[in-house]
Amino acid sequence: MKRVLIIGAGGFIGGFIAAESLRRGYETWVGVRESTSRRYLTDDRLNFVTFDYDNPESVENSLRSSLPEGEKWDWIVYNLGATKVTNYSDFNRINFGYLRTVVEALETSSMVPERFLYISSLSALGPVDEKTYQPYTSKTIPDPNTKYGMSKIKSETLLETTPGFPWIIFRPTGVYGPHEQDYLMMIKCIDSHWDFGVGFRRQLLTFIYVDDLVNAIFDALEKAPLRHKYIISENRAYTQSEFRKIVAQKLGKKFVIPVRLPLWMAKAASVVAEKYGILKMKPSTLNSDKYKIMKQRNWSADISDARRDFGFSPKVSLEEGIEATVKEYLHNKNRKKK
Repeated sequence: MKRVLIIGAGGFIGGFIAAESLRRGYETWVGVRESTSRRYLTDDRLNFVTFDYDNPESVENSLRSSLPEGEKWDWIVYNLGATKVTNYSDFNRINFGYLRTVVEALETSSMVPERFLYISSLSALGPVDEKTYQPYTSKTIPDPNTKYGMSKIKSETLLETTPGFPWIIFRPTGVYGPHEQDYLMMIKCIDSHWDFGVGFRRQLLTFIYVDDLVNAIFDALEKAPLRHKYIISENRAYTQSEFRKIVAQKLGKKFVIPVRLPLWMAKAASVVAEKYGILKMKPSTLNSDKYKIMKQRNWSADISDARRDFGFSPKVSLEEGIEATVKEYLHNKNRKKK
């Protein structure tokens, strides 16, 4: 039985990773902050490790005290990270600084695992070809244009330059499914008969359903060669119109009004929302960083490396995944009404 530690287990994806680890019969440990919600971590078989990531000495002590002396986790899945912040410097502090703290603590305590899978992002690569719409590939040279993307590529570089560290890096595209919040906002808009988009040029979107991502995580831990990077996505791209039609169909909406905002208007709205978030001391979903992501026209991706190395083959189409996501959304909506 493999002993698995999931760092950053309290969020949307983390709960699914923990559940899949248990389903595969692994001894499963989940790393969380003291303040982390455990809403999706209720299984009695889970073992908890509490971390204070801002305190390197505390992180090392938490690692050492969790297992008998001389023992360690076989695999570690590092899912910790921030996707939106109030202060952009927090991207570097959380996405890069916390990873560095964990890596150094593992080395100092002689607890480096056999395999360490880091969840990065397609945003680490920056924009790709928007003229001929060639997809991201393993040979795409990183050139991130967002603070979030820069913090991710910086984290990848840390792993690459740590001698002998047994990393595998995943660069997933947009992850969606029940409990996820960003795509939920789009579903809510379409449920209200509105579909907002940015820019007038054709945009190709890619998605990965959360179940396909977590299956890929464990398939890679079991089979993939170390020190390789993989793009994780459904093996096709969709237009905004295709996405809208699928969501509308699953919601039972026959009439949805597509609204396309010019780039200058979307940028202005992003700046205003960002400033308002700063005043309220809460990170805004719409911000200058997010605007650059929405502005990007091409998110198509080549997953051939993952298919070759560990048999990656997404099982859930966007239509099937949206159906499950909408079902959860409608269930919660009806429950609130009652």
